[in-house]
Amino acid sequence: MPALRTALLQSSGELGDVAANLKVLDEAAARAAAAGAGLLLAPELFLTGYAIGADLARLAEPADGPSARAVAVIAARHGLAIGYGYPERDADQHGVLYNSAQLIGADGAPLAQYRKTHLFGDFELAWFTPGDRAVVQAELHGLTVGMMICYDVEFPENVRAHALAGTDLLLVPTALMHPAEIVPLSVVPVRAFENQLYIAYANRTGPEGDFEFVGLSTLAGPDGTPRARAGRGEDLVVGEVDPALLAASREENPYLRDRRPGLYGPLV
Repeated sequence: MPALRTALLQSSGELGDVAANLKVLDEAAARAAAAGAGLLLAPELFLTGYAIGADLARLAEPADGPSARAVAVIAARHGLAIGYGYPERDADQHGVLYNSAQLIGADGAPLAQYRKTHLFGDFELAWFTPGDRAVVQAELHGLTVGMMICYDVEFPENVRAHALAGTDLLLVPTALMHPAEIVPLSVVPVRAFENQLYIAYANRTGPEGDFEFVGLSTLAGPDGTPRARAGRGEDLVVGEVDPALLAASREENPYLRDRRPGLYGPLV
């Protein structure tokens, strides 16, 4: 099975301007496709911006809203799958907002929809309801692809749940702030290693309201090695998700085989 070339868009786009951010996404998709990528991942809340306060309620959309349809057109036009973050308004629960991420296939069809389960800080706790599904997956290019958002990846149990469910590539749209640089530099590669999967971690960058996003978007392999890493500014980096390397690494690394679940009951 050929490797899946994966592009990480590191950008904060335009605060509160969905149309402008769709344009940024379109341009990034064109560049990613030209580089041979079959998948593009954008950051957390990319379509609206992160630090938009009360505008969240105004700009939030259902999972199948107009922005989702616009992303589907972009994906189909450039022939690659796109994962991105956005604020979701639940169509069945008036006023309920989720910090969500969606994966759209290269044909424009929706593949997966995820709601952030571990909300971070006063801002998110004030505006969002936490999701209740830890493991959301889709099939893409012969790989089992999972989704979570930013803070979710910092919980070992969360990523281990994906490993046990067979996730090969974990997509993590992110809005990581200073001084938490340890997460892309150390935590994400370790999570990939201890769970024997790839992690694509696409961050925002620069100042936004009261926040300072640190960039450092990372594609980490199952050997704990970054396959692509951005700097601090706007960037688009590309790396390979190689099924052959993944299979070889899983054969060599015994972590998942050597687990003793009977001892872990007190953890939950």
